Amino acid sequence: MTAELVRGQNHALPQTRLEIRVSAGKPVVAGATLSDQQGQVRGTEWVAHPGSPQLPGLEVSQQAAADHRLAVDLDALPTAVDRVNVLLALPTGVGGPARFGAIAAPFIAVTGLDGTEVASYTITDLDAESAVVALELYRRQGAWKVRAVGQGYAGGLADMLSDQGLPGAREIASQILDAVARGLARSVSAPPPRTADGDRVRRTAPAAGSSSAAGGAASRPAPDHQAQPQPQPQPQSGPPQQPASAASDSPVNYTHPKRRPTAPPEPPPSAPPTQPDQPVAGDATGWDMEERLYNQIWGMFEDLARAVAAYRSAVDFAESRRDRELDQALSDPRSRIGGAGDAVRETARAKHAQLVDQARQVLDRDLAQLKAEADVVEPALPPAYAAWDNPTWHAYRVPFEVPMALRLGDLQLPESPELQIPLLVRLPLERGLWIDSGRSRTDAVADSGELRRLAMQTAVAHAARLLAVYPVGGFTVHVVDPAGSAAPSLAPLVNAGVLAGPPAVGAAGVMEVLARLTQRVDLVQMAVRGGAADSLPPGLDTAEQLLIVNDFPHGFDDRAVTQLRYLADEGPAVGVHLMMVADREDASQFGPVLDPLWRSLLRLTPVPDDHLADPWIGHAWTYQPALIPPGSQILQQVLDQVVAARRAWLR
Repeated sequence: MTAELVRGQNHALPQTRLEIRVSAGKPVVAGATLSDQQGQVRGTEWVAHPGSPQLPGLEVSQQAAADHRLAVDLDALPTAVDRVNVLLALPTGVGGPARFGAIAAPFIAVTGLDGTEVASYTITDLDAESAVVALELYRRQGAWKVRAVGQGYAGGLADMLSDQGLPGAREIASQILDAVARGLARSVSAPPPRTADGDRVRRTAPAAGSSSAAGGAASRPAPDHQAQPQPQPQPQSGPPQQPASAASDSPVNYTHPKRRPTAPPEPPPSAPPTQPDQPVAGDATGWDMEERLYNQIWGMFEDLARAVAAYRSAVDFAESRRDRELDQALSDPRSRIGGAGDAVRETARAKHAQLVDQARQVLDRDLAQLKAEADVVEPALPPAYAAWDNPTWHAYRVPFEVPMALRLGDLQLPESPELQIPLLVRLPLERGLWIDSGRSRTDAVADSGELRRLAMQTAVAHAARLLAVYPVGGFTVHVVDPAGSAAPSLAPLVNAGVLAGPPAVGAAGVMEVLARLTQRVDLVQMAVRGGAADSLPPGLDTAEQLLIVNDFPHGFDDRAVTQLRYLADEGPAVGVHLMMVADREDASQFGPVLDPLWRSLLRLTPVPDDHLADPWIGHAWTYQPALIPPGSQILQQVLDQVVAARRAWLR
């Protein structure tokens, strides 16, 4: 029986190996502190946070996310520990909400390893607080209990840690938030809230006698041995999640221009219950097929993340159980003599193999369903979502309106290398892009010159896709190439005549382009703030602007670097976007002054690399860049269409 706690209420814990699940709707930092009988945290070795996620008996998430899973083994805690405090805090300096009152009430659930919920708590009545002690697990008369706390701190994480007696609390809080900022710089942004009629809905019917794959991998019941990372839904009494508006703390407005205040069309009807699952492209909710495919792809992404998390959790549980049984066998001197110990060890290993095999069977079932769905969805994607080798590009025509999103590549996990999920980002771009031309951790390309060439080709492919998916005259591309080293890679864009002008070379060319775009940002900001958008100069290009910077910081002085940072910070809100092709180590001469710049950009690579994280579990996903197939003429054909449409528009 689940106990739904209110502030101050406690509940006995029936077991000592637990999972604490957090659902907040927006990315939050989840951590925990250990304290003694006096409630004091003795030092940093008693604080688990994204920069130091593991303590004896405790493991927390390694980044800020909307959903978290914290693992607790109360028996493995240090003997001096009398209390475990679960902490939530809002990340700072990332453009998100600055107070808990601006987001949906966080929901906390304490579950067993089998997913059975023990107690839950919705943290209500928060306003200006940016950090909160959500709940505590405490020892009382030899038994463990959980108490709903909900104590908020308007002074943030530093005040919360200070209140727990942690020495150097402010310095430690700063270190934690810095670690979170670095993690957010490598994470894939969570998708915006879905349509008002609920989460992604699968309408295909399950086969008789089988569990429904239509609900996604995360919705399937797990076997008794499997710890399933299923997100806990918000209680019906909690506030519904709404898209961010201009009046909220978030600067991002996710309202789609085509949305209407009426219900979206229903997904395709489900198959009869007697038929096996038949994946359908566009079976998620949405106003049109484009939005339904967008929601479906994000649903597949989330399904795969949670299915793999469930598998890994089950494997961890099996290994922990095997190790515990082996330790118990070895601790008994009688089992070391004769064959009794060997029999116990063999039984433990056999049980471990059985549990892992069962978990893998469940994962393989989920992967098969997702693979079948991907095989149906991929051919149905519009050009903005499609890979360059998709036949839809051969029928490409310049669109009349901006699509919802853009494909930047694909993501995969090591458990399912054959299953790739498109990486989609919303348009207009809310973050700049950084194509990393530095050494890859995978060492796929050892030659630095070849890696820089691939990085520039990747940037050209992304720029061409942006030009292709915007209506005629809706997107303008500028290039800064101080040393002229990117001329071969830029040839398709230059020869087609789709750039705003020749690539700028030399320090003077860099300053001229940066000054022009900085002036545009200033003019548009003044017009918008003054409510006089119609008073912009008649010659001002109102299209979305993209600046591609190659070989940064070559050709950049301190003034140019300052302008570049200004464009990265202020540009996206007024239609000026940044795409940097650079090696971060090359810019080390500027020291930490450029750290905020790198963190504000979404890092992509020209070769496969496992540097991106999902917003739910925090897996390290392998990113596959969206490159033009070797020998393909599709890029030239698409650019020819863009140029032809532009000429017709200018007549």
